[in-house]
Amino acid sequence: MLRQFELVERVRGYDTAADEDALNRAYVFAMMAHGTQTRASGDPYYSHPVEVAGILADMKLDASSIITGLLHDTVEDTDTTLEEISGQFGPQIAQLVDGVTKLSRIELQSENTRQAENFRKLFLAMSEDIRVLLVKLADRLHNMRTLQFVKKPEKRLRIAHETMEIYAPLAERIGMQSLKDELEDLAFREINPSARGSVVERLRYLHEEGGNIIPRVVERMSETLSEADVTVEVLGREKRPYSIWRKMQRKNVTFEQLSDIVAFRVVVETVTDCYRALGVIHSAWPMVPGRFKDYISTPKPNGYRSLHTTVYAPEHQRLEIQIRTRQMHEIAEFGVAAHWGYGVGEERAALSDGRQYRWVRELLEILDHASDPEEFLEHTKLEMFQDQVFCFTPKGDLISLPRGATPVDFAYAVHTNVGDTCVGAKINGQINQLRTILQNGDQVEIVRSSVAAPSPIWEQFVATGKARSRIRRFVRVKERDEYVRLGEAILERAFAQARCEMSKKALKHACGALGQRMADDLFEAVGRGDVTSMQVVGAAYPEAVGAGEAAVARAIPRDGSAGDHAIPIRGLIPGMAVHFAVCCHPLPGDRIVGIVTSGKGVAIHTIGCDTLQQFEETPERWIDVSWSVDDETPEVHVGRVDIVVVNEPGALGTITTLIGRNNGNISNLKFTNRATDFFEMTIDVEVRDVRHLTNIIAALRANPSVTDIERAKL
Repeated sequence: MLRQFELVERVRGYDTAADEDALNRAYVFAMMAHGTQTRASGDPYYSHPVEVAGILADMKLDASSIITGLLHDTVEDTDTTLEEISGQFGPQIAQLVDGVTKLSRIELQSENTRQAENFRKLFLAMSEDIRVLLVKLADRLHNMRTLQFVKKPEKRLRIAHETMEIYAPLAERIGMQSLKDELEDLAFREINPSARGSVVERLRYLHEEGGNIIPRVVERMSETLSEADVTVEVLGREKRPYSIWRKMQRKNVTFEQLSDIVAFRVVVETVTDCYRALGVIHSAWPMVPGRFKDYISTPKPNGYRSLHTTVYAPEHQRLEIQIRTRQMHEIAEFGVAAHWGYGVGEERAALSDGRQYRWVRELLEILDHASDPEEFLEHTKLEMFQDQVFCFTPKGDLISLPRGATPVDFAYAVHTNVGDTCVGAKINGQINQLRTILQNGDQVEIVRSSVAAPSPIWEQFVATGKARSRIRRFVRVKERDEYVRLGEAILERAFAQARCEMSKKALKHACGALGQRMADDLFEAVGRGDVTSMQVVGAAYPEAVGAGEAAVARAIPRDGSAGDHAIPIRGLIPGMAVHFAVCCHPLPGDRIVGIVTSGKGVAIHTIGCDTLQQFEETPERWIDVSWSVDDETPEVHVGRVDIVVVNEPGALGTITTLIGRNNGNISNLKFTNRATDFFEMTIDVEVRDVRHLTNIIAALRANPSVTDIERAKL
């Protein structure tokens, strides 16, 4: 453990203006606050914040960060308050400590929810000051270094998974590659010890057989570049076991097939020297095709810049080489921490609006749109824990996205409004589907419409948390609107059937009796089916309950004709407040009835559907509904037919042609039975109404290849 004067001297070694008094007071304060507390290892608890401060000092962070590292657990684990910290060390330190402090004192429903709330607070805090994240990462690094002292295996595993899924990607996002690699490897040791042990053993065997090639390659490469008059420092480092194992899994190769387990860094003086060194290296050794990447002209979102190449070395090995300037090297190793060293205040201010902070703002947008902390955590993992692909706007702006991203993800990455109004996309000048997977270097132009809105279907293929959270938010809002509209219509007819007035006073009385805050909440509950219309009428007018129930029983004509108080379903979006039953596939023109299902809204059935027999004893769930078709803008519905066809050449082609000629569109086709002479199948056809489907059935029945056809029933 670092002693007090050692920590102060380490900070003073790179920052002579550091507040030595404040550092000494913070060290003593942490010792006194934690007192006799001990860690799982048996060490005094204050050794942990001291080691965290030491890690931050190794990053050459400012004194405020070091003090925060010393105090980061005092509010959470002792009786210390933020007011005390603010009084002794100032409001800035108190704000940083508060950002790092977990919400462990708040009793939440589950461990997942507690974890999600912690990250929710962490992201809010680090959006104000990125040093919160730096302290948190140092805290997690020391906890992972001492993870073996945690007694419960399930707790160790949970911490390791949390580190792998959240903290390592966070470290990568702010460019701290070395810290990210160590976090991943420490987590890997706990999550899959046998796999890590196997990799370590093979590395040991490789060293024994072939010796350490790093010094030989460093010497040879240094000589080659020096002869070309390029001033360089060549560094070699063996990849960590987790990095090796992940590459084996990703490429599905064995350890023996890997030929680049060592990475070399060529550090030069200027950007021009980077490209000169690249030319010298490619002249000296053959380049491996497809393995060159220029992150200098196109930096990564976290600010990382380097030239990457792979060459065949004289010892018949492939060498992975990264070429960068010294400044690039510092950023590559320490990421955003390199900008938080002493004496760079102006650069910090400029950096706070830089591109590497864009992802923090995007996570805040996800935070705004997520319905609960666990959904935010889900989208956060989705946003961070993926490889990236780089695309360009028509103006040449770079947009980074995870692998598997689509134009919808691209649109939301540009701006939320662009995503909300997206209707199409041009990829490299050609119109493509919105579900198209984007590739590196694609130029994407989003086609927009002022009347467009996010589609719930988009959630099935988007890859970014920002897009998914926005789509879900839209669906939630739209779904509530639909339930409110449907519930209001149901209540209007229920009150009318009971011959009662649906006044504000009556609704207010019903809200109080049924535990709803306001009328819209009551309408939504009725639309969802959580509260029946008769419960509302009974709560508003207790004397009308009997008459109301009798009116409901009489309200739905069982002969198939629409009642006087039928609710038109036009304008309600299918799949939200209402959905069409798959047992009977109702179409405009069919006599229909609605069945309320708790929490799912209303299912629309044909009046003759056999499924309705299940609801004969619950008339309160029946709702009289009707079609309200607009002939100018007819909606598309799906009709299903069962068909038996002669097994002969051209029969299937004839059927599909007939459906197309009659303006039908096949959305699904399934063979249900095959025989030597005949085969049976079910076809889903997009049609306007029941008459349209009847015409198609008639056309098919007239064809000699069709021996039997009828509208399908479940």
